[in-house]
Amino acid sequence: MSATPTAMTAADWEPLRKLGFDDTGLLEVAHIIGLFNYLTRLADGFGLQLDPRIIAAGKTGIALKKSE
Repeated sequence: MSATPTAMTAADWEPLRKLGFDDTGLLEVAHIIGLFNYLTRLADGFGLQLDPRIIAAGKTGIALKKSE
């Protein structure tokens, strides 16, 4: 849905349907995908970069701790 949304067919949703998603659930999935695509484009358009601590946490798998 992100790379080629116009190529989506009913068959593309079938794996989620097999997991128990109904039409409402699929719509929620589509909304989440759309929001992430929107936010990514917005961040890219403004040239936003991840905080180095977040990058390090992603590489090491060590969760960030809440700062006080």
